[in-house]
Amino acid sequence: MPSHTFVLNGRPVTVDAPDDMPLLWVLRDRLGVTGPKYGCGVGVCRACTSHLDDAEFQPCTVSVKDCAGRRVTTIEGLADGEVLHPVQEAWLECDVAQCGFCQPGQIMTAVALLRRNPAPTDADIDQIQNICRCGTYPRIREAIKRAAAAG
Repeated sequence: MPSHTFVLNGRPVTVDAPDDMPLLWVLRDRLGVTGPKYGCGVGVCRACTSHLDDAEFQPCTVSVKDCAGRRVTTIEGLADGEVLHPVQEAWLECDVAQCGFCQPGQIMTAVALLRRNPAPTDADIDQIQNICRCGTYPRIREAIKRAAAAG
């Protein structure tokens, strides 16, 4: 079985897995990282959204071999120790989560949006394609705006 080495949440990891195994399964089943959720397996629902070299991506659609030597960040790597990321803080302050299933992906997408655009408009936020079956979109918008205002 091939070995694959990449940086996960700031730490180098090596994992034995088939080249074509989706990174999501490597994260969840081989490395015990459960923040990215399986929703659809084709990158549509975006429940698994994480960051690859600081850009958002869906690990359900990327093979582990394509991550060799790269940086993967999941929701588990977003906080700085006990200090939450400003987007995570805003999520709590705005009471965004209901069931919570999609929230790691939502947060990772919001962080990527704010990196690209530190002052997003409603139209910019509306471009987010993550699906929330609980319909917390108004609170997601409020949390993104709060995090943007906090800088």
